[in-house]
Amino acid sequence: MTAQRKENKMGVMPVKKLIITMSLPMMISMLVQALYNVVDSIYVARLSESALTAVTLAFPLQNLMIALGSGTGVGINALLSRSLGQKKFDRSDAAANTGLLLTVFNAVLFLLVGLFAAEWFITTQTTEAEIITAGATYLRIVTCFSLGIFFQLTFERLLQSTGLTIYSMISQAAGAIINIILDPIMIFGLLGMPALGVAGAAYATVIGQICAALIGLFLNLKFNKEIDFSFEKMFHPQFEIIQRIYAVGIPSILMMSIGSVMTYLMNLILISFSTTAAAVFGVYFKLQSFFFMPVFGLNNGLIPVLAYNYGARNKSRIDEALTFSVMVAFGIMVLGTIVMNLFPAQLLGFFNASGEMLKIGVPALHIISVHFPIAAVCIVMGSVFQAFSQSIYSLIISIGRQLVILIPAAWLLAQTGNVNNVWWCFLIAETASLILSVYYFRKIYASHVAVLE
Repeated sequence: MTAQRKENKMGVMPVKKLIITMSLPMMISMLVQALYNVVDSIYVARLSESALTAVTLAFPLQNLMIALGSGTGVGINALLSRSLGQKKFDRSDAAANTGLLLTVFNAVLFLLVGLFAAEWFITTQTTEAEIITAGATYLRIVTCFSLGIFFQLTFERLLQSTGLTIYSMISQAAGAIINIILDPIMIFGLLGMPALGVAGAAYATVIGQICAALIGLFLNLKFNKEIDFSFEKMFHPQFEIIQRIYAVGIPSILMMSIGSVMTYLMNLILISFSTTAAAVFGVYFKLQSFFFMPVFGLNNGLIPVLAYNYGARNKSRIDEALTFSVMVAFGIMVLGTIVMNLFPAQLLGFFNASGEMLKIGVPALHIISVHFPIAAVCIVMGSVFQAFSQSIYSLIISIGRQLVILIPAAWLLAQTGNVNNVWWCFLIAETASLILSVYYFRKIYASHVAVLE
């Protein structure tokens, strides 16, 4: 097996072309994922504003589930890509197979969460019975059937790690499209199906995730020749490999989990004004994904390129990849700021916005979107920390931005009694994030990249 492996394209393809071919499929698939997120909420909003609020309040725990799966995937990705760059194929195989076992453990954990903590979680944010019932129902379904999302994320990361991002796109896009098709059928009871309401949205989500996982499994087995999949290796894990996966993965998990804590606390701050304010926050998160998701797709394509060329000690390719990625990410986010400022009412109108939602939502989109270009630069710099197994810096920056700065700023601004002032916390926090990101980037670049000359 080892003798048959050739030089991976991440070490030889022209860098700009490589970044495009690595990232574009993931950017497209994440755009489809963003479309699913928006369409899902559009359909839920047609039920009632309370239903939309219920899904919004469920989001922090749902996001925590994605954080665990994605963070574990980041650890697998970094170890696997670096091992391939170093031609250590036994280690790359061990990273992949051990990662599959860790995926099973993640799914079992959230099965227990869904069975015993779903309703409690919603009641910590609201006392309105209609919202509690809908939110708990939605959350219980997506957590108890989380095996699909966890395996989907792992199989996609394995494809990304070896440069097969086109197949990662197929897997993710297929799951999202299935979800979009099933949403109206299961929510409103079309084609002879019973009308399941919010539960229908949850079932459509998990069915799409399970389908994406099965497609990802097939694509890995058929096309991913860089990895030797083995049940024996999967169920006889090397604890040193687990340690290395989570050395990168745990900071990434914690970093993404902080987003769940932030949204939970923001929900509490905003719902003190009204449930509509919390619903606006949920709608914003769906809309901003159209711009953040492609940048994260770019980031996911960039990380294995950086890790591979770091393992191969190729400084010039690392520099070129970073410069090009910053330019692309910045351009995407500038476009996002322009769209949010020119068409806020039209965007909110997709969610059946009431007069009160428009009154709160239009200024919210204007104000929050100002920080998008700053966020683009921070995201790309963060890819360096992940690729070079220094995710602790990403964790520090994320804690600083979302918990140390953003939430206290939001709370203080809320004391003015004007919900419009609360939205400025995003720009304040992102500016602090940029300062920290530049500091740690310079430090890591000097110690890891400059020495490759």
